[in-house]
Amino acid sequence: MKHSHRFYIDGEWVEPSVSKTLEVINPSTEQPMGTIALGTATDAEKAVAAARRAFASFSQTSKEERVELLKRIVTTLKRRNDELGDIISREMGAPLAMARAEQAGIGAVHFEQTINALETFAFDYMQGATCIMHEPIGVIGMITPWNWPINQIACKVAPALATGCTMVLKPSEIAPFNAVIFAEIMDEAGVPKGVFNLVQGDGPTVGTVLASHPDVDMVSFTGSTRAGIAVAQAAAPTVKRVHQELGGKSPNIILRSADFSAAVAAGVRRCFGNSGQTCTAPTRMLVPTERMEEASSIAAREAAALVVGPPSDPRTNLGPVASAAQFDKIQAFVERGIAEGAELVAGGPGRPSHLNAGYYVRPTVFARVTNQMTIAREEIFGPVLSIIGYGSEEEAIAIANDTPYGLAAYIQGDPKEARALAGRLRAGTVRLNGSAWDAAAPFGGYKQSGNGREYGKFGLHEFTEIKGIVGFLNDCDTRT
Repeated sequence: MKHSHRFYIDGEWVEPSVSKTLEVINPSTEQPMGTIALGTATDAEKAVAAARRAFASFSQTSKEERVELLKRIVTTLKRRNDELGDIISREMGAPLAMARAEQAGIGAVHFEQTINALETFAFDYMQGATCIMHEPIGVIGMITPWNWPINQIACKVAPALATGCTMVLKPSEIAPFNAVIFAEIMDEAGVPKGVFNLVQGDGPTVGTVLASHPDVDMVSFTGSTRAGIAVAQAAAPTVKRVHQELGGKSPNIILRSADFSAAVAAGVRRCFGNSGQTCTAPTRMLVPTERMEEASSIAAREAAALVVGPPSDPRTNLGPVASAAQFDKIQAFVERGIAEGAELVAGGPGRPSHLNAGYYVRPTVFARVTNQMTIAREEIFGPVLSIIGYGSEEEAIAIANDTPYGLAAYIQGDPKEARALAGRLRAGTVRLNGSAWDAAAPFGGYKQSGNGREYGKFGLHEFTEIKGIVGFLNDCDTRT
């Protein structure tokens, strides 16, 4: 890749301050697919300085100018969509068709939703004699993950640009090449110099600089709760805003009124999508205790029908997980589930027997899990489902909420009954009866799943400060 050994700083592709590279491993082959340059604190500081300089002018651009910029980015994203999908498929293992349509395609969707929100967003309005103003917060440090890389880049970059902020992006070093293409797209679309900057590197080096730097006004982080705590601690001395989307252990309550066979099958597929590497995955399936046997049988059959294989094979449903470390972590959880007495009804330890290389995990279903077992408490981030029984709906709600996380929850059953229960779940998003993803709905978590919200108008609010100018008599036009 042309720019993999350079960083995008102040509108230019520049050489790193130190010649240090990292091999990027193709998870389907366990072989290197290329290398990237690793940044240092010096590189991160150069990028922050560029963003700080650019903020003075970019923060003063008009809404109309920013709308046009976002539209140019959408055009370029769509033109290079398949290129993005192809590289994501190789670097993190997503099946090729899914990588193009969903992993890459979601980028343009976020920018389009941001345009819709921006066109009607009131940056200032009168409240009595006070002018209420929403102003860009400043320089944003962005730290993004490998599991849905373009999704998390786009849902941070789009609202930052829309509100007049400048930024430095540090993507995951596990799946970094898509971010290089994204930076090329920013350049092609004519993003002003210094507004968007890209520095590759690891969390302890580049990530820590972005979180702790006094010239970074906000850090927006997506990743594990453990890493999110470290980011918040690094940011605390400068009292900057910390915006986080962290882990999840989402419950999926299947009510007695549900079409049971369809609900269980859909729950399995949603849990195992992206090889289980989705923070909102419904990994805890709650079913009536008297139907545990039926649920286990349906789930096992659905898991067995999924095709695990190379991302390039059009028959593949699940590709590999993203890294050796991730594979080993998942295997340890599977072994722990067996040791703690959960009933293994599908999958199990090791890779599928027809594959002799790659970080492939067998789609695994445990039945008769209790909510105190490790596999029900901790985020596994792989294709592992825990089925938990409940007696009453009250007990189902209690089990669902008995988790340190609160990113998402799911309910399947009679619509009226599901709506009545949805408000009692402590989660940032509740999906009823297999509802489709909504790019304009607020996205974010309760409890240890993070703070703040992304997507649509909710993302715009996160990237602004609120100012009150007291004493205005008519309108908020500060130019007069």
